[in-house]
Amino acid sequence: MANSPDRVRVRLTDISPRAYEHPADRGALVALRSLTGFDTLVKSLFGRINERSLRLMFLSSAVRVSPTQFPELHDYLRDAAYVLDLDEVPELYVKMDPQPNAMAIGRKKPFIVMTTGLFDLFDAEEKRFVIGHEVGHVLSGHSVYRTILLLLVWLSTKIMWIPLGAIAIQAILAGLREWQRKSELSSDRAGLLTCQNPEAAKRALMKLAGGSNLSQMNPDAFMEQAREYEGGGDAVDSVLKLMTTIPQSHPFAVVRVAELHRWIESGEYQRIVDGEYPRRSTDREASVSEEATNAANSYREGWNRSSDPLVKTIRDVAGGAGRAGGQFFDTVADRWRGGQGGSGSDQGSQSGESGSDNTNGNSNSN
Repeated sequence: MANSPDRVRVRLTDISPRAYEHPADRGALVALRSLTGFDTLVKSLFGRINERSLRLMFLSSAVRVSPTQFPELHDYLRDAAYVLDLDEVPELYVKMDPQPNAMAIGRKKPFIVMTTGLFDLFDAEEKRFVIGHEVGHVLSGHSVYRTILLLLVWLSTKIMWIPLGAIAIQAILAGLREWQRKSELSSDRAGLLTCQNPEAAKRALMKLAGGSNLSQMNPDAFMEQAREYEGGGDAVDSVLKLMTTIPQSHPFAVVRVAELHRWIESGEYQRIVDGEYPRRSTDREASVSEEATNAANSYREGWNRSSDPLVKTIRDVAGGAGRAGGQFFDTVADRWRGGQGGSGSDQGSQSGESGSDNTNGNSNSN
């Protein structure tokens, strides 16, 4: 691919999307990628969603970006594909719509759509971030479960009359939406890796919340707002936040900027830019069980970090249950070993001390 960036940006040769995917997103995607024939199954199940017809719709009603139409966007797109080392530069369309939005569509030959509202809202570096965000969706293959989500939404409208059928579908939809929200956090990281400008990335997310009048906004104050949202309020506020989050396809802007800031502060962003990242050539070696553990750990770390009163209550209850369970199994083990004869009583005493240490360890991990 004969691309070259407009300025010096680090090209992330052969980068695997696992490098930037949120653990909860990555765990699910690694599982899907490991299923032989899954791509064929999705294609057969979701033939009703015609990718070619969608492309024709935008080809006929939007402006396709090229060297002669929106040439700056064309350069940003080419640079994004260069930095993330895509084999093929996806098409980009600009659609007349005052609502700021962008999306990646399709599986076999994905393309990107940006609205004029988003084009007018962002400056050059912010546009690089959002285009990189969408290229991240393409590289990760997020359209697979988005297709599943679309079909389930369609299916839920057809089985409303079946007792408990709609409830079951809604439960699955809630899980898929949670997955989709985590995919947006993944692609925010991809957008940052593409533009390689942390301030522009944060600024773009702030603009999505407050509009284009940047002189009236302050990034530090917006970060403080994010911290207040994540940890402030009482239990009622916690329930309300949960209820408003569940139906959302995207995390709220303050959550996205806080998550991106934490990822930068963790040093992971700089490590990737420095060349320390998994390669696509090693994707087949990824462990599903290891990624599932990483996903669980990421949720646990979020709980431990949060000062939200509802989360603290759930965490304390879970921790108490874990301690009680550990003590129960330690007691059973002690009695089992104590009944083995000989010096079993001494062994039981020693095991009891060891079990106490393990219980404390479990408490800390919760």
